[in-house]
Amino acid sequence: MDKAKIERLHTDLLTAWNKQDATKMGSLFTDNGISIGFDGSQYNGKNEIETEIGIIFKHHQTADYVWKIKDVRLLHSEVATLSAIVGMIPPGQKDINPAANAIQTITAIRQNDVWKIALFQNTPAQFHGRPEMVERLTKELNEQIKK
Repeated sequence: MDKAKIERLHTDLLTAWNKQDATKMGSLFTDNGISIGFDGSQYNGKNEIETEIGIIFKHHQTADYVWKIKDVRLLHSEVATLSAIVGMIPPGQKDINPAANAIQTITAIRQNDVWKIALFQNTPAQFHGRPEMVERLTKELNEQIKK
């Protein structure tokens, strides 16, 4: 049951991104949650996350996420991690841009029986010198589009 809730937390986060809903994104974090973006940008606290992501949405037509959850681990009754692979489809296109592939990790904490994101990290999956791994990850994500 908790694994499904943690998977829903990640799905809600990326769905909010795809809908450019910074308020929803911020609401998924703990008050002092941290978000580390693909470019290394770090936002601290749900209010800063909402504000800074809102600025991004205001000034950019963002790409949509495609994702596949790879693992959910309950570390304690109140703490869990989730890892997922993600790709992005640029606006007006139908294919994933392999240069934007990433590995996402969430550390979630249960507060008052609600799972919230304490840490979100979005790490580029460039696999330097191993183009076959980029191709494999992109292929796996493309399978998610067809579902």
